[in-house]
Amino acid sequence: MARAPNIPARLVARARQGESEAQNLLLRRLEPVLRAFFFKRLGDVPEIDDLVQNTLLRVHTGLPDLKDDARLKAFAMKAALFELQDFYRGRYHGREQLFDPEQPPSVADDPGESEPRLDLEQALQALTPHARRILELRAYGYRYQEIARMLSTTEAAVKMQVKRAFEKMRQLLPGWSEKS
Repeated sequence: MARAPNIPARLVARARQGESEAQNLLLRRLEPVLRAFFFKRLGDVPEIDDLVQNTLLRVHTGLPDLKDDARLKAFAMKAALFELQDFYRGRYHGREQLFDPEQPPSVADDPGESEPRLDLEQALQALTPHARRILELRAYGYRYQEIARMLSTTEAAVKMQVKRAFEKMRQLLPGWSEKS
């Protein structure tokens, strides 16, 4: 495993105050440790880059919440553990489908199969862009508190947006529920 990074508490304090150079240096020093952490647990899987990047994002957005500058590594490893749990829950599997831009997407054999998907896409388009973004972040596994921080709003406002979006989806999609 990679050696513990040499990150002085003073550098962490500067990063917490928003100094971009300090933040960049801090994240660059954490990156090899996080990469080694994920490699040791998962082996050489393609998702390691995503896991490291998302962990660094969690650390970056969570820096203001860090109480003790000397505990940065523990803070970062806890963020890495959360990402690893998300990986095991399947958050990273099947998230993206790549298509050849030269080929049209395949059409379902049964025309009835594509109708519910089309209805869902139309229902999502009926939501505000803000509500769609919140639902997308929830689908990726982010907690309400994390979404609120990303969108510079309150956790209560995010929960209300989700509630209203689900109500609208229920109206637009007969037989739909959040667990569908």
